[in-house]
Amino acid sequence: MKLSRYFSNHARAYDAEMDDLVSDSEGKNVLDKRLKEKRSQLEFLLVMMDDSPEMLAAAFHQGFRFPSPKAMDLLVALEPEEFPDWDKLGRTITLTPWAQAMADRVLLEPTGEQFMVIAACLEYLYTRADDRGAPVEEDDDEEEIDPEEQEARDREDAGASWMEEQGFDPKPPKG
Repeated sequence: MKLSRYFSNHARAYDAEMDDLVSDSEGKNVLDKRLKEKRSQLEFLLVMMDDSPEMLAAAFHQGFRFPSPKAMDLLVALEPEEFPDWDKLGRTITLTPWAQAMADRVLLEPTGEQFMVIAACLEYLYTRADDRGAPVEEDDDEEEIDPEEQEARDREDAGASWMEEQGFDPKPPKG
């Protein structure tokens, strides 16, 4: 599976958001409680839909079903301007009843259709990696990185990982 640049960047942010929701500072699993809280804040989260879609998308966690994984693999390779209309994805993405009620509200927003595609793709990538442990490849269209720049990025990633291990919030992805 190939990921577009968009999903390569945003999938990391979604993973970090979900990691923050899963457990509290004592390591207790509080996912259900936090998801219920997040879902109750739908109106507030709508303002973040375009700039930080992972914040609202997490509220839809466990609300999507993906009857056609192959179609989803193709969808995550697209950039937002290439997305099909939300209503054309009925055989590719379905929603649980509670998620459909939230989606009905989101779809009233000007960018609601695009967001719903994004949310579904982020959840698909999250559950795919969780269920199968399958790594995903980023789009090969990216330019080559020289070894020095790659080394600098690796050092930055290692530093960010260390900071997260110390309990600091993860750095948002660039881009």
